[in-house]
Amino acid sequence: MDPIGPRLKTLRSHHGLSQRQLARKSGVSNATISLIEHGRTDPSMGLLKRILDAMGVSFADFFAAENRPPEKFFFASDELSVISSGPISFRQVGSDLSDSQLQLLHERYQPGADTGRSMLSHDAEEGGIILQGRLEVTVGDQVRVLSAGDAYLFNSRLPHRFRNTGSEDCVLVTVCTPPSF
Repeated sequence: MDPIGPRLKTLRSHHGLSQRQLARKSGVSNATISLIEHGRTDPSMGLLKRILDAMGVSFADFFAAENRPPEKFFFASDELSVISSGPISFRQVGSDLSDSQLQLLHERYQPGADTGRSMLSHDAEEGGIILQGRLEVTVGDQVRVLSAGDAYLFNSRLPHRFRNTGSEDCVLVTVCTPPSF
């Protein structure tokens, strides 16, 4: 278990509060906040609750942080999560998107690969930029063949379909908000 002090200091900083400001908001002395943050004293549950209440944080949220993996900001190519492979492959940035509003994918369509005659539709917005190859994108009754450097952006509730009409792999980076794939 992580010590309470460093976690409290991180939380206070995240809320943009100085020790003095947190002391004033919680009705706890500045010296007490300092002692807790430096691990020189462990607060009672009542005292910790007063401090957390001043920041609008529950016990559950404060202690749940110890079970969360550290936040990850950078991903090597081999760290992308494979969510589909085959003629159409999807590799996702990050593995747990439960707290995310954004889904970022690296997609590859082999020649002739197609999402199918049945049009896709889901509650989101999506966009993409073609990096290599060609991709036929159908949105509603509009059809366009996009090449490297071209992009698309649309409301995903509209029926849509993707198909590689070229003779080489089509590679693109796409985004979907909220995550819906």
